[in-house]
Amino acid sequence: MNRIDERFAKVKADGRKALITFLTVGDPNMEVSEKAIYTMQEEGVDLVELGVPFSDPAADGPVIQRADERALAQGVDIFKVFELVRKIRNNVEVPMVFLLYYNVMVQYGIEKFFKRCQETGVDGLIIPDLPYEESDEIKEYTEKYGVYQISLVSPTSKDRIKNIAKDAKGFLYCISSLGVTGEKSSFVTNFDEFVGTIKKYTDVPACVGFGVSNGRQVKELTKYFDGAIVGSAIVKSIATGESVEERINNLREKIKDLKSGL
Repeated sequence: MNRIDERFAKVKADGRKALITFLTVGDPNMEVSEKAIYTMQEEGVDLVELGVPFSDPAADGPVIQRADERALAQGVDIFKVFELVRKIRNNVEVPMVFLLYYNVMVQYGIEKFFKRCQETGVDGLIIPDLPYEESDEIKEYTEKYGVYQISLVSPTSKDRIKNIAKDAKGFLYCISSLGVTGEKSSFVTNFDEFVGTIKKYTDVPACVGFGVSNGRQVKELTKYFDGAIVGSAIVKSIATGESVEERINNLREKIKDLKSGL
């Protein structure tokens, strides 16, 4: 069983909602990223998204774009990200998924990439620029190597939601509103209708991201969804501070705030 399935089964058995947090690997450096992942686990995060730095992260807002720039300036690439996962996997029980852009996989070699995910312990992939309709080219490898492709689904046409939901594995990454990632003050999507459509076609957990930044929003959104995904607010907390300790303390405080909404 994939670690993602195991974790969501535990979340459900505990009668609670999931918290998923994101960081850009290598921002500001690999030492902080490693400590941040351990801190997320210690503070009860259910799943960690590892952002693979990319020069043109089209789905991301300015906070994550700048984090990618800082990581790339440190020379962080997919090889270093894989090495970090390999190094820490035995001490990290929570699932880890990559958020990366498709070109990174193509450059690496697609089957070789999936094989390396399996070897190092990467549980899933979120690929913002590979639409569901074009994902057939990696489907055989997701099945062969047991690495889930986590689909993004937005509140667009019901037919598209139906098709994505029926094939979903691990969890669905539900986009709170159209646009790029980043903190938002409010949401206008009809979540009742959005989640209702998803649940008609799948039992896979539906988690919401894009714009979730504090405990109040987590509380509001998890009335509808099975979990909340927080990216920019976490990246910002790690980026604020001079010393490693200060950055990690900021991260810890942000996670405590987010968990207050669960």
